[in-house]
Amino acid sequence: MSTLSEARLVPADATGLPGWCDRFLEDPEAGEFFASRLWYDTLLAHALPPGAAPVLALGGEALLLPMLRAEGRLGALTSPYALDWRPLPAPGADPAALLAAGEALGRAWRFAPPIRLDLLDPEAPALEPLLAGCAAARLRPLRYRHTGNWHEAVAPGAGWEGYLAGRPSALRSTIARKLARAGREAEFHWLDAPGPPLEQGIAAYESVRARSWKPHEPFPDFDAALMRAVAARGLLRLGVLRRRSDGEPVAAQYWVLDRGRRRATVLKLAHAEGERAASPGTVLTALMIRRLLADDGVQELDFGRGDDDYKRLWVGERRQRIGVLLCDPLHPAGLAALLRQAAGRLRRRLGLSR
Repeated sequence: MSTLSEARLVPADATGLPGWCDRFLEDPEAGEFFASRLWYDTLLAHALPPGAAPVLALGGEALLLPMLRAEGRLGALTSPYALDWRPLPAPGADPAALLAAGEALGRAWRFAPPIRLDLLDPEAPALEPLLAGCAAARLRPLRYRHTGNWHEAVAPGAGWEGYLAGRPSALRSTIARKLARAGREAEFHWLDAPGPPLEQGIAAYESVRARSWKPHEPFPDFDAALMRAVAARGLLRLGVLRRRSDGEPVAAQYWVLDRGRRRATVLKLAHAEGERAASPGTVLTALMIRRLLADDGVQELDFGRGDDDYKRLWVGERRQRIGVLLCDPLHPAGLAALLRQAAGRLRRRLGLSR
């Protein structure tokens, strides 16, 4: 490990993060799931882009940044499946230590191409000290809007009926009609523990995914691996809707439970395109939320990354995830990024003045 004033880039491998990282990582049951060993080890083993190499950026003893080097550039260790990425402070690291860590990392990244950090929560505790430290080391942090995150708090004790009362009237009507039909024609399966039923549920999810409207999966093994890992910790909630007549799965989705925050986050959901008329996705989402509220006492529903129109029907609040480019103006690519930003600002200013 490094001293308080040093910055280091430590290569990692696809077997998972080394043991010394544990002091920086969060407990998936009580902390941020996307800052846990469970998440990062699954990501490294099953969703590492070809030709990319994981790198651990250490700011002394105070700060860890899980990163990825691809095509000669560093960036945050994220994936198409991630909702959140954040700098990981050591327990007890105060703002001064985090600022010094950021400055040490900034000095180490001088004369390098821009470093991209995305999926950032603007309120992540270590973010501002990191960026301020990098700025003190001459790097220019360029912020940009990355993606939205739709979510909603559910009042304790509100239950399904209270939650449903807050939904748009068109969705309430659709849920009432389609649930009545589904009660006659479909079977709902809730899976939350390792074992043969979970493996059948994973197979059903993959079958539905293959018959859905969604594009080809970039890492086909990842969802199954994550479901198994999360189920082993008791945090998986996998739902499958099957036709009663022949048992064919028509919709599937899986959620990750955060017991500490009483939050449930949907990672993936899909329905068979040929079953669209029966709205199996809507039916399954309603059944899952009803049970998450009743059985798990969930007080926040999180619909993950992206601004898909359907999400605002189920949840009513939006968080902005941001990205940051750390640019050295003495590197040609860094200077080009800064000039592009300045040109964009000028165009917007001229547009407003007309």
